[in-house]
Amino acid sequence: MTTYDDRASLTDLTAVVERVRNSVEGVIEGKPEVVRLSLTVLLAEGHLLIEDVPGVGKTMLAKALARSIDCSVRRIQFTPDLLPSDITGVSIWDQQRRDFEFKPGAIFAQVVIGDEINRASPKTQSALLESMEERQVTIDGKTYELPSPFMVVATQNPVEMEGTYPLPEAQRDRFMARVSVGYPSVEAELQMLDVHGGVSPLEDLQPVAHAHEILKLIEAVRDVYVAEPIRRYAVDLVAATRTHPDLRLGASPRATLHLLRAAKAAAALGGRDYALPDDVQALAPAVLSHRLLPTAQAQLNRRTAEQVVQEILQRVPVPAGTPPQSALGHRGPEFGQQPPRRL
Repeated sequence: MTTYDDRASLTDLTAVVERVRNSVEGVIEGKPEVVRLSLTVLLAEGHLLIEDVPGVGKTMLAKALARSIDCSVRRIQFTPDLLPSDITGVSIWDQQRRDFEFKPGAIFAQVVIGDEINRASPKTQSALLESMEERQVTIDGKTYELPSPFMVVATQNPVEMEGTYPLPEAQRDRFMARVSVGYPSVEAELQMLDVHGGVSPLEDLQPVAHAHEILKLIEAVRDVYVAEPIRRYAVDLVAATRTHPDLRLGASPRATLHLLRAAKAAAALGGRDYALPDDVQALAPAVLSHRLLPTAQAQLNRRTAEQVVQEILQRVPVPAGTPPQSALGHRGPEFGQQPPRRL
């Protein structure tokens, strides 16, 4: 049994994450909030969907995160002719052994980069469902465990419709968070011309953390304490999406679990062993928005899922009071002393 003394402390977590953050930000200029969310998803044992227009660095962000950690990395270029067996693997008849031999597919890696995931057919996309949720692959009745840590970082282009297939709701729900890189500022774009004008910085990027360090950090994040009022607050936020008149599909219970895990990771990244309502508020748009389906009338009124989430954040009461002692013996601040900021 693993004890807390065997796990990484918050000080260790901060030091390791700072190295990874600096490594990724050396490639992705001017987007610290995007890098922080990516690290939050990694430590929360989730999967990340990067959705944005072409040319803003979606694939580069995924590659920079993967190369900053000394672990196995596989990249899958999703195309219309990609087969499910290309992802999961296939059993091939071995003439010498007179038996079938399993050849692992690209999913058997610790960090899997799925580039332009919406270019593959729904049949191929469904090959990711079991691996993303259960961290295993079943082929010919036999189950194979995936390595740990395991993270899928997928990119997709939301504006190009020709030759693409929308992600099924079941698959979108398996992504813990969705992030948009966005266009850089003028200063960041000028700096990008200097850094990327010659050789790509990805070529010189070296791992700054080991896979076993990430595993210890994940275990440390699991120990972050979440008070009962904050857990109820997360449940209330998700429940509000199921009854909102502008939504025909609200968030699932899996979304509540992902929101809680992400809040614990965000608290740990902030050097705390307890979560605050601010952690839940800050992550709710990224964790919930991609799971929601607006009604036809809301779409006609140009109402987006992000706007609905912001409205729910303003409407659902923020918990007040003092949380009990955390699991590590520290005491959180009184929520009533400073009202949580509205995002």
